[in-house]
Amino acid sequence: MSTLPPLPALRSFEAVARLGSITLAAAELHVTHSAISQQIKQLEDLLGTPLFTREGRGLRLSEDGRLYALQIRIGLGEITEATRLVRARPRVDEVVVAVLPSFGKHWLLPRLPRFYARHPHYRVSLRASLDIQDLRQGLVDIGVRMGQGGWEGLAQKRLFDDELVVVASPSFNGGRLPQTPQEIVAGPIVRTVESWLPWCNVAGVEEPGNAGLWINDSNLVLEAVRLGMGVALERRSLAHDALQRGELVQLTDIRVPYPYPHWLVWPQRENSQTKQRDFTAWIEEEVADYLASLAPAA
Repeated sequence: MSTLPPLPALRSFEAVARLGSITLAAAELHVTHSAISQQIKQLEDLLGTPLFTREGRGLRLSEDGRLYALQIRIGLGEITEATRLVRARPRVDEVVVAVLPSFGKHWLLPRLPRFYARHPHYRVSLRASLDIQDLRQGLVDIGVRMGQGGWEGLAQKRLFDDELVVVASPSFNGGRLPQTPQEIVAGPIVRTVESWLPWCNVAGVEEPGNAGLWINDSNLVLEAVRLGMGVALERRSLAHDALQRGELVQLTDIRVPYPYPHWLVWPQRENSQTKQRDFTAWIEEEVADYLASLAPAA
């Protein structure tokens, strides 16, 4: 490591090689023109070869300089990424939770104040994404997923099964809400990625046509329904609090199971065990309370 050039010299060289100008490199790095020139000379003296060819007031990379610049750019990129990953790792007093945006907004977020009340020393960071995040990278402490389980390399606990219900705004159609399955499928319907076929099979009606508004995000679906733009078949876990507040109404007792249960998953890391245990105990109590609130509907 004794032959490793100083980092300021490498940064200066990479900037000049990329921008083709000492002046521009100095502006980007917030140093003087003279400082960049000195760093380049220091690097050339250390390597024993010129990295640039001076052409009037301009610079052109030598062949050695061109090859060196390619490798240095890769190396600096890897250093930057390694630094980002270390900084992004959860701290001891931080609980980083990966969650789907819809579940985070409609189910988890309203309940988080009770976690803070029990564990005021923790800071919670929600990482909301539609992509399945790799929890084994060490950037997330715990996650809530939907699926059939069996995620490799992760501990997992089944939280609860969901169901699909038909919801609408109380003001939909001027307050004249559909009363029968036939009236419900007659529309207008806010269509989602959820298929109406299982519900229609239980209700004994034909599946609705393709007309109406199609939305691929449950947050927008529920907002469109709240605005009275149609009825929707949506997960109860997402609609539950709005139903409790009277912002939405469930149009019928007919409901069908949602095929993907909710799971709590986490990487087994010794330095995260305490906060994983605290969060797991809290969310299991919240799930128990949630399921108990559904008992009259069931």
